[in-house]
Amino acid sequence: MTLLETPTPRRETAPRHRPGAGLAAGLVVLVGVLLVVAFFSITLGSRGVGVPTIWKAFTDFDPGSASETVIREMRVPRTLIGTLAGAALGLSGTILQGVTRNPLADPGIMGINAGAAAFIVFGIMILGVQGVFGYVWLAFAGAGVATVTVYGIASFGREGATPVKLALAGAAVTAVLSSLTSAIVMTNVDALNELRFWQVGSLAGRYMPVFWQTAPFILVGLVVALFAGRALNGLALGEDLALALGLRLRRTRFVMFVTVAVLCGAATAACGPIVFVGLVVPHLARFICGPDYRWILPYALVLTPIVLLVADIIGRLVVSPGELQVGVVLGVLGAPAFIALVRYRNLAEL
Repeated sequence: MTLLETPTPRRETAPRHRPGAGLAAGLVVLVGVLLVVAFFSITLGSRGVGVPTIWKAFTDFDPGSASETVIREMRVPRTLIGTLAGAALGLSGTILQGVTRNPLADPGIMGINAGAAAFIVFGIMILGVQGVFGYVWLAFAGAGVATVTVYGIASFGREGATPVKLALAGAAVTAVLSSLTSAIVMTNVDALNELRFWQVGSLAGRYMPVFWQTAPFILVGLVVALFAGRALNGLALGEDLALALGLRLRRTRFVMFVTVAVLCGAATAACGPIVFVGLVVPHLARFICGPDYRWILPYALVLTPIVLLVADIIGRLVVSPGELQVGVVLGVLGAPAFIALVRYRNLAEL
């Protein structure tokens, strides 16, 4: 090559993109995986049960059989609640990352789970609220207040709510609310014993009434979230292009934050403040199907319950006949998984 020759321009690599048919087939496979994991969630535990026992528990239930009672009263509600709460946490994390354009946005990091937990603890200790249905409304209020507070704090200044300011405001609000929650609980030892399993995040001891009381709220939130793909794609292009495309930014963000508050509030009321899953799984979905939120959302909808149920199964088996809470297992497994994602893929690519 002579000095007058111009170097060949580097060819820009097209963003990774899977064909729609391939992504649809992958989604069907993941639904099958979820069904398999749900089956193992029902069968595995300190008391192992077989398919004939499961079949008999639903077709010819014997109230005197301990195994059949475990299936109907504990394992099935636990699996259903884990599936529903996992879907809620996965979609809420995906929406938060899309709306804020912040790869570190997560209901736990943004203070939303802490707000829901603080209001539930306050309601139990101060107002005497009992029952999951009461917890749901307290969780909605807490999640909403925390969301508005974090966004309001981050919006101060000329640059508005930048990703870094949102993360810092979320960390600050989480720290304050967690301290208030601890201060309230530590004043009453009996209440501390009552709340400690709920606070760590668990699927154990959740029965069908919990599922029926939280399912309507989560299902409404899931439907709204699944139709948010085009809006999130517009926001990913930046505010100027989103406005040029006709997107009403203020209304879109308001609807998205309300949806996140409903999903996180109901999931937190059902299982306690479970963290990490809403942060890691959206990145895993984005790794599989690329930057299109119309595919990221359904993938997160299916992947998150798989991760949550697998963590719950691991927690049952590793210390059997005891049990490790799913929030603890996710905390242990989530950190290395997140580091692996960071090393393999640039998190700034939202």
